[in-house]
Amino acid sequence: MRRLLAGLAAGAFLLTTAACDSSDDSGSSGSGTSSGGTTTVKLGLIPIVDVAPVYLGVRKGFYAKHGLKLSISTAQGGAAIVPGVVSGQFQFGFSNTTSLMVALSNGVPVETVSNGIASTGVQGRDFAALTVKRGSPVKSAKDLEGKKVAINTLKNINETAVRASVRKAGGDPDKVRFVELPFDQMPAALDSGRIDAAMVVEPALATVKSQGGVEIASPMVDVSPDLTVAMYFTSTRYAQQNPDVVKRFRQATAESLTYADAHPDEAREVVTTYTKIPASLLKRVTLPKWPAEANESSIVDLMKLGYADGLFKTGPDMSKLMP
Repeated sequence: MRRLLAGLAAGAFLLTTAACDSSDDSGSSGSGTSSGGTTTVKLGLIPIVDVAPVYLGVRKGFYAKHGLKLSISTAQGGAAIVPGVVSGQFQFGFSNTTSLMVALSNGVPVETVSNGIASTGVQGRDFAALTVKRGSPVKSAKDLEGKKVAINTLKNINETAVRASVRKAGGDPDKVRFVELPFDQMPAALDSGRIDAAMVVEPALATVKSQGGVEIASPMVDVSPDLTVAMYFTSTRYAQQNPDVVKRFRQATAESLTYADAHPDEAREVVTTYTKIPASLLKRVTLPKWPAEANESSIVDLMKLGYADGLFKTGPDMSKLMP
């Protein structure tokens, strides 16, 4: 487990603070700080469309209603957030489901708290896509053999999903050259030809399309219909020591997910408050689904791919993986 955490921590330096309805309280207790009946908790997020419900929930007062004040920091991917949650740097985090599986299968003491995001389930109309530059000779996922494909972090859901698309197209995923790159840097890298393809999510996907980029696959949809892509989680220790705070976070997040799903225009607009996407591209952003409940069958499908890709040999504890 030490080796895994050390590897995950290598990406932790990418974290930057972006306070949301909060002050950056640096209390070292790791249990959040309370003041006047309000508990301040630190939350690690990725600056992508997936987490719009949290920012919207803060704006609408859902977290405040449950006595919570969020101090938000951002990172390149869930693999950089996991060690922060385990160490107590953050009380809660957002991570793709595969990274949580890898952590749990290696004995890292984390557990999910709330659902986070789901695929639209529609080919060619998902919030995540495998894209290439206009005029690229790559026409399908099979053509990615020997090509350089950007994903936000290695050995996470995006790599597994791309590999699933390559297999589906009749190719050999072991021949794909995966490289790490933050989502917001993918459009420029693709346009300049530094990479052959990019597995992008919104709002970077809208930017790629605005540059003439072409979608060749919907990897999340290829994994499973209505795939549970990511979830919010905490450390086992924090959950045991602060069950009431965890309960309140779960309730506030569920309200935020439900509200965002029912108010797409507001969810779309709030993305501009924590990303650099121009307002002119907002209408092109494809929103995901934000169901309050995780889809267990899709998580099992993802787990099977994790085995096939050699991400883990011992399956993660489903009781800690399902919110």
